[in-house]
Amino acid sequence: MPAGLAAALLTVAGTAAAGTASASEARPAAHPAAPAAAPRHAVTGYWQNFNNGAAVQKLKDVDDAYDIIAVAFADATGAPGAVTFNLDPAVGYASAADFKADIKAKQAAGKSVVVSVGGEKGSISVNDDASARNFADSINGLMDQYGFDGVDIDLENGLNSTYMTQALKAVHAQHGDVVVTMAPQTLDMQSAQTEYFKTALGIKDFLTVVNTQYYNSGSMNGCDGKVYAQGSVDFLTALACIPLEGGLDPSQVGIGVPASAGAAGSGHVAPSVVNAALDCLTAGTNCGSFKPPRTYPGLRGAMAWSTNWDAANGNEFASQVGGHVHGLP
Repeated sequence: MPAGLAAALLTVAGTAAAGTASASEARPAAHPAAPAAAPRHAVTGYWQNFNNGAAVQKLKDVDDAYDIIAVAFADATGAPGAVTFNLDPAVGYASAADFKADIKAKQAAGKSVVVSVGGEKGSISVNDDASARNFADSINGLMDQYGFDGVDIDLENGLNSTYMTQALKAVHAQHGDVVVTMAPQTLDMQSAQTEYFKTALGIKDFLTVVNTQYYNSGSMNGCDGKVYAQGSVDFLTALACIPLEGGLDPSQVGIGVPASAGAAGSGHVAPSVVNAALDCLTAGTNCGSFKPPRTYPGLRGAMAWSTNWDAANGNEFASQVGGHVHGLP
């Protein structure tokens, strides 16, 4: 890692640690210091509340390998920052009550179900006190209304770290056990100075996992300053190294990939490549040319876009990557 990058990462990590201490002091004593409950090694999958050619499924149809299910997506309202959720008739639910029952069934099976905000076409903007308050109030309302365990931040058209951090802390203040996941694009996690990265560090005391989208990005810089081509073990490991060395706990880092070739424009890799990257990061084995500076045995796991595309592909990701994630020590 170049000295400049290393120094920047260490500086931000130190700042984050200092910020975490003050946030921890403000948190109710009854709330555990660890991130919200999820398996030590977890598989995250996005469930599509729309039909785009992938398999149409209900929540109850999502493969059991998925530990965290992100319901995609919440919808913007007329109030800045506020979101709501509307079931798409295309997914086949007769009523919202049936959808809520499926959420409860997944939770009874030990899964977390969160509502995802954003997506490629998402237009939610949280950029001042009022919109931050609207965002938090609406997420808290959706958690109470539908029984969601938390929220996933998948804003791909800009993020303001100051106000998103403020909003997520307000959600956490009302729901102390909230599950918060994030799915930044690769570019959004290239530096600890980006808005996404700063948001992750700002909520580090309760953040569950950041599953960076390692696809649709082209070549990118790894944590050693070298450029790596998308679609390889080196790309996954050298880029995951950035948040791992930049201040996030390994339990808060996951590898996000398309579940099939049809799920994204580029960046799909075989399950064996994802599994090799997981082995490289957690145990230092099966690496490519890039060798991480240390191992991260507590790495949270992997994410797939989406459970629907996975189902259309015979649940290959769930069975092969899911099985590997759950087999990590």
